[in-house]
Amino acid sequence: MEFEYDSIRRRSDYMKTAKAADLERIFDEGKESITDYADMSTVRKPNKDEQRALSLQLPAWLIETLDSEAARMGVSRQAVIKVWLTERADSLANA
Repeated sequence: MEFEYDSIRRRSDYMKTAKAADLERIFDEGKESITDYADMSTVRKPNKDEQRALSLQLPAWLIETLDSEAARMGVSRQAVIKVWLTERADSLANA
């Protein structure tokens, strides 16, 4: 299946277009990057400006629990903490 190039110029490049089902297939096959179909000039990292650092003193058993979960999930300890805190905050907000 051939894809047409969009006639709109994006940063001096042509952006490919495809329907959602085609993008899913392209992603699943892994033979082509789906970023060719996105306007990367508008990409931004959510909440980038709103993040602040935090230092915590935690008991060893809790750090070991975090590390075990991080290894199981294949992510960093920080990612586990963010997910757990976000889930808790969401449950409080929806209570």
